[in-house]
Amino acid sequence: MENVEFELEGDHVELNQLLKLAGLCESGGAGKALVAEGLVTVDGAVELRKTCKIRAGQRVECDGVVIQVISAT
Repeated sequence: MENVEFELEGDHVELNQLLKLAGLCESGGAGKALVAEGLVTVDGAVELRKTCKIRAGQRVECDGVVIQVISAT
């Protein structure tokens, strides 16, 4: 598995946008499709809300990539 650290600027990022910003897909729409297919987990549980708010300290996994969200400050 590949591990990626994502520095969060602000309070949160929407899940579909995080997938795009971390390079797992090319657009927010493609990120929504990954979530809708049940291919994304947040803190170990399948997440089906495409725009759920991801905050610092959370762990997102998709397609063998683990994204650890950290605070930029």
